[in-house]
Amino acid sequence: MAFDIPRNVILPVDGVDVRLDPGPHPFESGNAEAIERNWLAEKTANPALFDGTVMLLSRLVYTGGRLEGRCHAIRFATFMLWRKSQPVPSAEHAFAHAMLVSRDNALIAIRMAGHTVNAGSVYFAAGSFEPCDFVDGVADVDFNMIREVGEETGLDLNTARRGARYYALSAERGTVIFRRYFLDADADQIAAGIRSFVAADPEPEIEGPVIIRNRADRPEGLKPHMPPLIDWHFSGAE
Repeated sequence: MAFDIPRNVILPVDGVDVRLDPGPHPFESGNAEAIERNWLAEKTANPALFDGTVMLLSRLVYTGGRLEGRCHAIRFATFMLWRKSQPVPSAEHAFAHAMLVSRDNALIAIRMAGHTVNAGSVYFAAGSFEPCDFVDGVADVDFNMIREVGEETGLDLNTARRGARYYALSAERGTVIFRRYFLDADADQIAAGIRSFVAADPEPEIEGPVIIRNRADRPEGLKPHMPPLIDWHFSGAE
């Protein structure tokens, strides 16, 4: 079974071994014409989109408290068609969240900028895995988290204290791998720094920070996978 992972439950994850297969993903090689047609439409609707390289899974299993899988480098154009084609039995998406926790125990999320594919959406700063996130063909989850948070918010997580392990939440549309990162500042101070970073960026990826202070906080635009993560944090898990 290519995808064998419990759905809609938060799982403890002691290790992640997702390997990059150099071959093409079957979804991309089997849908070339449809990918081009859809990409033309997407670019017409949003000229700011960029056809870079991201990863798409062909296998992901949860076994012995670990995530093991296989992924392939694909065009972002392929990813955009895949998003519209759910469910696709041969393809799923995984992404990583650094769950930013302030000194006063708030969560620091972001709202995506209007020119992005997820315009207005609220979630923890993140992005798809890219080729630079792999070391010797294996995904480096923390490197991806640190890179994406730095690019979007200006925060440097390299010296931040990390939670003891990863966790994962999987649904039919994809799997989020997350880990707490503890910041030595209160939420308002962190948010002010992010706003300054965004103001100085000529093409910011985000509109700005979103502070989530308790489990009842449900900001407009919150992505569907976020409420379980918020509930998990404020329940005092780990």
